[in-house]
Amino acid sequence: MMQNVHLAPETDEDDLYSGYNDYNPTYDTEELENDTAFQQAVRTSHGRRPPITAKIPSTAVTRPVATGYGSKTSLASSMGRPMTGAIQDGVTRPMTAVRAAGFTKAALRGSAFDPLGQSRGPAPPLEAKNEDSPEEKIRQLEKKVNELVEESCIANSCGDLKLALEKAKDAGRKERVLVRQREQVTTPENINLDLTYSVLFNLASQYSANEMYAEALNTYQVIVKNKMFSNAGRLKVNMGNIYLKQRNYSKAIKFYRMALDQIPSVHKEMRIKIMQNIGVTFIKTGQYSDAINSFEHIMSMAPNLKAGFNLILSYFAVGDRDKMKKAFQKLIAVPLEIDEDDKYISPSDDPHTNLVIEAIKNDHLRQMERERKAMAEKYIMTAAKLIAPVIETSFAVGYDWCVEVVKASQYVELANDLEINKAITYLRQKDFNQAVETLKMFEKKDSRVKSAAATNLSFLYYLENEFAQASSYADLAVNSDRYNPSALTNKGNTVFANGDYEKAAEFYKEALRNDSSCTEALYNIGLTYKKLNRLDEALDCFLKLHAILRNSAQVLFQIANVYELMEDPNQAIEWLMQLISVVPTDSRALSKLGELYDSEGDKSQAFQYYYESYRYFPSNIEVIEWLGAYYIDTQFCEKAIQYFERASLIQPTQVKWQLMVASCFRRSGNYQKALDTYKDIHRKFPENVECLRFLVRLCTDIGLKEVQEYATKLKRLEKMKEIREQRIKSGRDSSGGSRSRREGSAGSGVRTKTNGDP
Repeated sequence: MMQNVHLAPETDEDDLYSGYNDYNPTYDTEELENDTAFQQAVRTSHGRRPPITAKIPSTAVTRPVATGYGSKTSLASSMGRPMTGAIQDGVTRPMTAVRAAGFTKAALRGSAFDPLGQSRGPAPPLEAKNEDSPEEKIRQLEKKVNELVEESCIANSCGDLKLALEKAKDAGRKERVLVRQREQVTTPENINLDLTYSVLFNLASQYSANEMYAEALNTYQVIVKNKMFSNAGRLKVNMGNIYLKQRNYSKAIKFYRMALDQIPSVHKEMRIKIMQNIGVTFIKTGQYSDAINSFEHIMSMAPNLKAGFNLILSYFAVGDRDKMKKAFQKLIAVPLEIDEDDKYISPSDDPHTNLVIEAIKNDHLRQMERERKAMAEKYIMTAAKLIAPVIETSFAVGYDWCVEVVKASQYVELANDLEINKAITYLRQKDFNQAVETLKMFEKKDSRVKSAAATNLSFLYYLENEFAQASSYADLAVNSDRYNPSALTNKGNTVFANGDYEKAAEFYKEALRNDSSCTEALYNIGLTYKKLNRLDEALDCFLKLHAILRNSAQVLFQIANVYELMEDPNQAIEWLMQLISVVPTDSRALSKLGELYDSEGDKSQAFQYYYESYRYFPSNIEVIEWLGAYYIDTQFCEKAIQYFERASLIQPTQVKWQLMVASCFRRSGNYQKALDTYKDIHRKFPENVECLRFLVRLCTDIGLKEVQEYATKLKRLEKMKEIREQRIKSGRDSSGGSRSRREGSAGSGVRTKTNGDP
């Protein structure tokens, strides 16, 4: 190849291309392995220095050209272009294209093409990281702070608020240490503001969650006042929320408005939520006109269910009937933005489609849609029940207007529920006839509504002790919807009232199979087992119910009663103690505790609970009698007098209470008062023998002249009593004799018949 290359002859004249053979040693790649500085740069960060500028400016080349100390080897062009310096058509072409700055005339001698440097072997290992360096310590500390913030958030989500706060405080302490270390090593501009913001924000949130509102407000103030934090003004919403919890409504409104001013109009959703908070705060302060302005603005810009409901409440508070109607119509018109139920019904037998529909039928999105729909129905029903009695002349007309509006909306199925609520309102007003008439209108409606109406009718007739009608409507409710637990429970109640406890238990069990959370059925089946004397099963039912209704006084009393029937007074006392912790003023529970302690022989504890029962309900004769007897037994007869006097007021026709009062006076030594009491009793009950006996005895002891008069009356009464007893005895004897004669004749007849047999 070289025989076609002719070098230009060297002359003493000025060469146009002179100087191009001189090159900068920087471009000498063959000696890089022996270059100490270059190898040091590869192993360490020494090579991050700025590049050294070449002394001779290079000319840009569009294709790589190899350089070296030796002669140059001309390479054939891949495009078929004649090589530089080659002879073409007898003319020597000047070597201009290969004599660029930094390249020699000589070509490479024996060097292979190795752009990646693979022939040099593996790179030397990197130097070990120095963990004691300040930069590394800062990096590790920053990592630890981030971990603490994450742990704090996780603890909060798990409900461990105290641990979350401790982690947040620890993160704050370590973050301050980190800032100080950074200031010593680097400039203040290199401080991680995002980490500082997240640490402070998390600490303020944990303070608020632990109801340490003063500390939370101070932490939020630190964030808000720091101008280096962008968008920190939004946290004034959180400060407003804290003031709202503290019922400092004026400051809450102030901070909400400050936050609203600092949020740009492009963040429409955030501004709407803040305005909703402002409206709610105005309602709490009673400033209904300002609240109406806030909610009206929200309903015009971005209508939602909460704002619509609060607007109705505000108009209800100011008594504006027309505006209540308009606000109700706006609430009805709020779009739900959820899919129809038809979407979840398979239109074909395609197995793939069926699998997809089955997968999304109860996923999180579907559950959220159900919750949103249930919330909308709750708001609409509550608003209708609120405004129906006031928007028209009567609540019935108001309900009819609400029903018509609902029928014309997307909530058509709520119209029937409103009608049933109308009947319930009649019940609250004690207008049973109107309630029954309203409910009977549903007998020709669809099965679900018919079942609900029949269930209510059955319950009404059951309360009026018309068990036949109650049973009839209970059957109608069950036939309309066999899976209605309320209908099955009512049917069980009617059977229970007729004494068929086994069949009642079956209905209650079926109700529980349809709805395991039907507490009424579970309670009633416990009562049924008590009637059947299946106490263990009854106890199981009530204990299950107690796990669902932790503070139900009725359930606690039933458990205690079952233990009492099982002759376990200690357990009964324990459950009754739980009962009075829930309802400490229940006189019946207190008297039952006193009775149990009395049966155990603990008179002092029995007296304590009987006395508490008397204090809350001083008309229980059994409690009064026990307290009076207790004071007599303990020789405090004068204290027993007040209890027996109260008993005589409650039962004035019962002579025994007045006799007990007189007896207490006599035992305490107040004979004159006892005599006067006995005389008063004798005037009211002149035929009472016991009163006359005590009068005779007292008059004899005191030496009064009336003793003869009372003795005569006593003899006459005793004689009359004896004659009366003889007559009763003779009457019994005569009736017994006639009965024996009848039995004897019947017996002789039987015997005759028997003797006549062969």
